[in-house]
Amino acid sequence: MLEAKTLDKPDERRDFPRGHIEAVHMEGLDFAVATFEPGWRWSESVGPIAGTDSCMIHHNCYVVEGRMHVRMDDGTESEVGAGDVFVCSPGHDAWVVGDGACVVYDFAGSMAKEYAKAD
Repeated sequence: MLEAKTLDKPDERRDFPRGHIEAVHMEGLDFAVATFEPGWRWSESVGPIAGTDSCMIHHNCYVVEGRMHVRMDDGTESEVGAGDVFVCSPGHDAWVVGDGACVVYDFAGSMAKEYAKAD
């Protein structure tokens, strides 16, 4: 099996306040490119769509540009930026740091399938 798609023509785009994701869906992989604009915060921009107090999506990510701060529900915090790879379990809030957009590639699949998707 061989399957290839281009991000120039994503299968789907989901917009939310101060950001959006573009996703391709493939056999065994759902891949998303998330763009978060300055001022984006999960609890304010996506939380009302998700209907949960914190993000319940598992992320396997690579940060292409910008910076993001992540706070886990247990209080653990970290900041990631361009060139960083990170794994984040469900149960967190996150926000853009600084005046530039943060662009993240998410390989987990959950983001592409469920993130910011209204029921």
